Amino acid sequence: MSETTTTTITLRLHAPFAAWRWMQAGVYRGTFPVMPHSAAWGLLLNLACIETRGSVDEVVTQIRDDAPSLGIAVGLISGGQRSTLYQQLHSYPVGSSGAELKGRTFGNKYWIAPVRREFLVDTTCVIGARGDKAILNRVARGLAGELGVPRYGLPFAGDNQLLFDEISIVDNLTAAEWFVPTEGTEPRKKTTRLTTNIDRRDASRTESPLFAPSERGPAPEGAWMRIGPKGA
Repeated sequence: MSETTTTTITLRLHAPFAAWRWMQAGVYRGTFPVMPHSAAWGLLLNLACIETRGSVDEVVTQIRDDAPSLGIAVGLISGGQRSTLYQQLHSYPVGSSGAELKGRTFGNKYWIAPVRREFLVDTTCVIGARGDKAILNRVARGLAGELGVPRYGLPFAGDNQLLFDEISIVDNLTAAEWFVPTEGTEPRKKTTRLTTNIDRRDASRTESPLFAPSERGPAPEGAWMRIGPKGA
């Protein structure tokens, strides 16, 4: 990709409620403190009306091999307050647990357990994106409602019932804490894992390095991660 065809944009996003979850089970479901790189990549391409899903004929829908890669940096202007709520989780149990209840629900899910879920209240995050100028121009046009082509779903803030109330392109943003990799460094405050590249067929191959927030300022070079299918 030549220098003349690349550009950089920065998005500011605010959500009254947000939750970005890694793959997890059990009765306590946590959230990342910031939108992970994998989610930021998907959101940007959704705004650009670029389909990332591969064939829907497989058991697990894969990411398209030719989906465009982008350089992504993520950060926080204001980290949301971490709160929790209780919810009834309806599921089909593994094994014979609750088998005596199955007949009473007439084919519906028959295993109910209380689950505690984390979410973030009043969070303002930022996404930096580097890549093909034509693709990132489509992000701006998509935000302005100028593309006029179908787009899959809504740009939601993690859980699909939590929506952003602001997504805007900003210039000269210098007040964010950007998350940078910390593998092999001294322990740092607010260290967290963030998913970068997702393998939907084999979760053990999903990449989730350790990150920690930088000092407030422009995105440092170390904050940029290449996100997208291998070889794209």
